[in-house]
Amino acid sequence: NEAKLQALLSRPVRRRAPASAERKVKEFFRSCLDRAEIDRLGPRPMLEVIGECGGWDAPPGRGDLNELLYKTQGVYSAAVLFSLTVSLDERNTSRYVIRIDQDGLTLPERTLYLGQDEESEKILAAYRVFMERLLTLLGAEHVEQKAQEILQLEQHLANITVSEYDDVRRDVSSMYHKVTLGELQRITPTLKWKRLLDRIFHDNFSEEEEVVLLATDYMHKVSDLIRVTPSRILHNYMLWRIVVVLSEHLSTPFRDAIHELSKEMEGNEKQLEPGKICLSQANKHFGMALGALFVEEHFSSASKAKVQQLVEDIKYILDQRLDELDWMDEETRRAARAKFDVDEKTYFKNILNSIAFSIRLSVKKIRQEVDKSAWLLPPQALNAYYLPNKNQMVFPAGILQPTLYDPEFPQSLNYGGIGTIIGHELTHGYDDWGGQYDRHGNLVHWWTERSYSKFLKKAQCIVNLYDNFTVYNQRVNGKHTLGENIADMGGLKLAYYAYQKWVREHGPEHPLHHLKYTHDQLFFIAFAQNWCIKRRSQSIYLQVLTDKHAPEHY
Repeated sequence: NEAKLQALLSRPVRRRAPASAERKVKEFFRSCLDRAEIDRLGPRPMLEVIGECGGWDAPPGRGDLNELLYKTQGVYSAAVLFSLTVSLDERNTSRYVIRIDQDGLTLPERTLYLGQDEESEKILAAYRVFMERLLTLLGAEHVEQKAQEILQLEQHLANITVSEYDDVRRDVSSMYHKVTLGELQRITPTLKWKRLLDRIFHDNFSEEEEVVLLATDYMHKVSDLIRVTPSRILHNYMLWRIVVVLSEHLSTPFRDAIHELSKEMEGNEKQLEPGKICLSQANKHFGMALGALFVEEHFSSASKAKVQQLVEDIKYILDQRLDELDWMDEETRRAARAKFDVDEKTYFKNILNSIAFSIRLSVKKIRQEVDKSAWLLPPQALNAYYLPNKNQMVFPAGILQPTLYDPEFPQSLNYGGIGTIIGHELTHGYDDWGGQYDRHGNLVHWWTERSYSKFLKKAQCIVNLYDNFTVYNQRVNGKHTLGENIADMGGLKLAYYAYQKWVREHGPEHPLHHLKYTHDQLFFIAFAQNWCIKRRSQSIYLQVLTDKHAPEHY
């Protein structure tokens, strides 16, 4: 898909109107490719942002914590101390709600700050070098001191953060706390919530406005941390978080520094080519515009119809399999069935404009009706997903391409390729995470206690299995990867039985010339090829530590 998308972006603009999405995405892509102009500007775009935020070390009279908090969260979309988002209300998915959660770390997992093993110590040392390098490029004074102070603050945050694979973070019901603004103010008295939210949302919230707080204990401790941390250090930390968000869009020295950190963390020896970097940014900032070009060129209505039939076949098998589950009682079985029946010019400035646009869209949602048909991914994405709070599966056109799917492929390859992915996403509705939501996407316990108890016993068997797998001396975390492992196993089984149904209805497929494999074997080969990847040991270490997916060969 990358080659197809780069070719589309390299073509001349056909629709040149000022509002043309095609013109905007192609001009954005070209501004990103203009490395000479980006290098000519050097650190200046970032220095302007830092200046607008008061500069380093918060000179007297310019270091208002709440003002900078507004700029980080409401202007530059950088999470500091906590995240602040607009999301579906998990208990009433017909409305949006402001959601507050733990966040603000630069490294992807809290344990990396704690130096618990040799690999994490290497990453922490590389991060410290990265900080000093960027601070130097940005002309900061007392670079080593600043880096040390910011790092210590992030380590304090890491100590009060709960790892995502902790049981507490997997039980949505126990995390979910709806509080009023008044109550939130009492929980975190060092922050001025009404002032912050009024400015971000251009509103006048009452003390009774409800928000969802997902990390109550964490926010208590954050408030205490703010109270005992010098304002200068808090100010520099927040500036640093903005720098982290925006530095990848700056000149070559900044990108070189990012690559050196990536090399230590993930083992990447070579930097990505500019074309791939700019395609990634075009996907991120103009995904739907690029998707329209992709679908117009590379996706037919016939492909869509055939895939829809494949989805229906796999849903049919799921319905059958529910009848065969001897551990699920009839009341839970009815609830399970009901669930799946529901239906230009400078590049840096372009980035800031895109961030501002995204924030405006998000802010507007808070008083809008929920659009459950909206996608998280653009059509060209080589991915798929299931959203439990919408009870929605999405398979973009980008994944409905060879080698995963081709209308001219034997059905054994299509069912073993895209079919197992469809089954995977469908099964997510019943895993340890998705199973906490009902057919409408609301956080409701729809299982009977008897069936749920048996489900947990079955799930523990999968946890135990994966706990025994190791890769590069790293033990897989069976509990952390449970949801994906359930979906992998369930998806494979559903797709295989759906393929058997297709064979019964259409007859056996003819053997492929010059191949010794049966179509049953080709089904499993296609499934295995979904997971073909080469990783370096550093990447495996990070994957086992942070990813909800087990290493690919498991």
